Amino acid sequence: MSDRPQTAEDVKALVAENNIRFVRLWFTDILGQLKSFSISAEQLDDAFEGGMGFDGSSITGFNAIEESDMIAMPDASTFNVLPWRPEDGAGVARMFADVQTPEGRPYEGDPRHVLRRAEQRAKDMGFDVFNVGPELEYYLFKDNKGTEVLDEGGYFDLTTLDAGSDVRRDTVLALNRLGIDVEYSHHEVGPSQHEIDMRYAGALKMADDCMTYRITVKEYALKYGWHATFMPKPLFGQNGSGMHTHQSLFKDGRNAFYDADDKYFLSDTGKAFIAGQLRHAREICSIFAQWVNSYKRLVPGYEAPVYVAWSRRNRSALVRVPLYHPGKENATRMELRAPDPACNPYLTFAVLLQAGLEGIERGYELPEPMEKNLYHLSPDERRRLGIEQLPETLGEAVEVTAESELVLRTLGEHIFNRYIEIKRQEWEDYRVQVTPWELERYLSIL
Repeated sequence: MSDRPQTAEDVKALVAENNIRFVRLWFTDILGQLKSFSISAEQLDDAFEGGMGFDGSSITGFNAIEESDMIAMPDASTFNVLPWRPEDGAGVARMFADVQTPEGRPYEGDPRHVLRRAEQRAKDMGFDVFNVGPELEYYLFKDNKGTEVLDEGGYFDLTTLDAGSDVRRDTVLALNRLGIDVEYSHHEVGPSQHEIDMRYAGALKMADDCMTYRITVKEYALKYGWHATFMPKPLFGQNGSGMHTHQSLFKDGRNAFYDADDKYFLSDTGKAFIAGQLRHAREICSIFAQWVNSYKRLVPGYEAPVYVAWSRRNRSALVRVPLYHPGKENATRMELRAPDPACNPYLTFAVLLQAGLEGIERGYELPEPMEKNLYHLSPDERRRLGIEQLPETLGEAVEVTAESELVLRTLGEHIFNRYIEIKRQEWEDYRVQVTPWELERYLSIL
């Protein structure tokens, strides 16, 4: 949608035209959970002028009670009418907000600010835009009490088995109305698993779109009486849900990753960017796979990659560079296959961009691609080839992140410290649980 509103005046005109009574201001906590409060249409002038105050003390990762006053500053370009709200004269719209301190400075605990800072570094290095195209998979279950599936369909299946096709169509239409371009939607590999792919966009718009996408998917599932979940691995023995993330940098309107004379059609910039993400993959893993459950997905043998290498065809590698098609120079890109859709998209895109820029700035060398199936190599062969493995648990991942100078710089001290603290606690809570598996395995024999 090129006609996105740009100013407060644009927004007020749309509010009048659509008979909007309430506007929700959306922002996220550091774990990527959507937060919102509502203002009436009459308060819009105040909101655009000085922002709207709120208490941040109970928002995960925000300041404690004594310095909890926050300001939500609406971003006019993100205004949209919510399609799932009633349309009988009391419409509801939303805008994303940037969180600020009472002095009007960007709040260091706001994930949107972290991504804006990363984008600024790219601009300072001469790039116009960091484009991101994530593919978020999810499961539809009968309700939120369990994992009873709606169908036994498989990848791209279109049969009566795909019980979700109507709700998927409604969801796609709603996303279009919310200004999000959808390229594909289809049934995924797992039973009752779905994917809707958004057309790539600049990182900040795309992070906003990911937040919008997740709540839209959930709202429309609910309309049908079902539950949609972005949990990375809800079903044992089935594929997890990933968020394969396609990335490219543009400079002067052209794709900075493309080079016609290279055998892989990759420029030095593209190679160094990929090398940056490979070199820092272990450190940033706890950001793009941030839950205990994420590591149930990142195991050998399914579609999720665990080995730090790149390839053109091989889906067992962490990074895939889709094959070049003549005339499609602008589509030259890398695809990172490890993130999952329950991450915080602002922090994830920020660390991916910063890791890639680090590669460009420091001239990292890209190793040779690995075209053989990495799952078939023995541990010794992998070691000989120098192929690292992603952390196997959240506990391991958090400790690697805790040592990372790159992540500290990307997130800033406030979010970095809070994030490490929260994730260590989550791992600790998990580690002390006694699970049904253990009781089944040990109770009778030990």
